[in-house]
Amino acid sequence: MHNKIEDIEVRLFLEAIYLKYHYDFRGYAMASIKRRLFQARDHFGCRSISMLQDMVLHDETMLGALMSYLTVQVSELFRDPAYFRAIREKVVPHLKTYPSLKVWIAGCSTGEELYSFAILFREEGLEERTLFYATDINQESLRKAEAGVYDLDRMRLFTENHRLSGGKTSLSDYYTAAYGAATFDKSLRRHVVFSDHSLVTDAVFAETQFVSCRNVLIYFNRDLQNRAVALFADSLSRKGFLGLGAKETLRFTEHHDTFDEFAREERLYQKREAA
Repeated sequence: MHNKIEDIEVRLFLEAIYLKYHYDFRGYAMASIKRRLFQARDHFGCRSISMLQDMVLHDETMLGALMSYLTVQVSELFRDPAYFRAIREKVVPHLKTYPSLKVWIAGCSTGEELYSFAILFREEGLEERTLFYATDINQESLRKAEAGVYDLDRMRLFTENHRLSGGKTSLSDYYTAAYGAATFDKSLRRHVVFSDHSLVTDAVFAETQFVSCRNVLIYFNRDLQNRAVALFADSLSRKGFLGLGAKETLRFTEHHDTFDEFAREERLYQKREAA
């Protein structure tokens, strides 16, 4: 009975967030969203999700703190290096045939994936012809992404990932270290547009040649996954590329036949030409 009440509270909470703030988490995977809401409930000292809902509805300053629980912030530079090596070795030769490129990093979180792409594209001579769109629903994450400042103790892992991805330079060429922090060179953001965009409620905003959306779909239910993949398909130009996370696949979505598996192990797909 207790679990049933908690489920009701969670659904009412998500509905309230949508009605008041227009952030729609109602189609997120329930087990994941419940776990994160319980963490938030405990953090804010609430006895119940209903009590947390009351606080969030009446204190708008709480929304920012709550978003860090509702949106998962786990990333690293060149995460899953084989993914970036496959892009470097298999996708880049195709991208080099375009006079200009648009790349969409969907769900960019705090920016680690964006900087991975910016560095890779600089090393491969594509940076000057590329416009990057880095989007997320979490405003605080976007601010961190735009600042490009990370804990210095993360650089050893980032450096090893970069090396394993086929990096052609030293990662330290791209940041300055001071006071326990690594600040990435602002020149890496010259061709970047940071924007608030929701895969749940917003529409396509540009034609792109590459969409990278990794470790986001795993938090969506099937309907939301279908919506997001439809957005990517609509955004991508003819024979454009889509990259997903290591635990994600198009196989069970409504749009799997819109794409060919380009590099199966690395979860890279290429949009098929229209029949």
